[in-house]
Order: sequence, then structure tokens, then C-alpha cells
Amino acid sequence: MILGDLLGVNVYDDGGTRLGRVADARFVVDGTPRQLLAEARLLGLVVSPHSAASFLGYERTGLSRPWPLPRMLRWRHRGSFLVLWEDIAMIGAESVRLRPGFTAYSPALDGSGQE
Repeated sequence: MILGDLLGVNVYDDGGTRLGRVADARFVVDGTPRQLLAEARLLGLVVSPHSAASFLGYERTGLSRPWPLPRMLRWRHRGSFLVLWEDIAMIGAESVRLRPGFTAYSPALDGSGQE
């Protein structure tokens, strides 16, 4: 599956309740160093209950300029969360289903922990 095909797909919990749509993906660069960079690994998916549009990087707490954009995007993505790859039970062409007892983390990845 191509990542672009996954953006906007509905996300459901294990009971079938719709939680939102895939708005973004988070990668970490922590593999074996290569010529230019280490290998990237998919950490998880960002789920947004209100919008499947991109955060444009404004989910990171330090970005505040130009002031109307981060304010509007944070409001638009209120309630969004990061779900780790390990908590994804199934990815299909039209939906993503999460495992029972999944953990919702802050999409900012700022160390603030769970939502």
C-alpha cells in the first residue's frame, strides 16, 4: 500500500466505533546508518476526528507564526492522536482497525504523553 492511499481512510476501534481519519504518519530515523541517513521506520499513524487534512507541521508545540495558521490548524485537529504501529490490527483499502486497548498519544511527540 502507498502511504498516500492511506491518508483520509476511516479509523475504527476494535468495537467498530469510528474514531476519525488518517491525517498523517510518523516516522523515526533510527536504523543502521547508510551513506546519507539511517533507515526510516513507521512509528504510527495520526488520527484526526475532524479533518483528514495535513497539520502542516503545526502540531509541534513550538510553531506559532504566522499566528492565524497554527491557531486554526490546532482547532481543526483538536482531539487528534497518534496510534503506534503495534496498536494497528488491520489496514485495508477503506479502513484501519485498531487493536483492543490501544493507546492514544499526543500527535506533537513532545514528551507530554498520552491524551
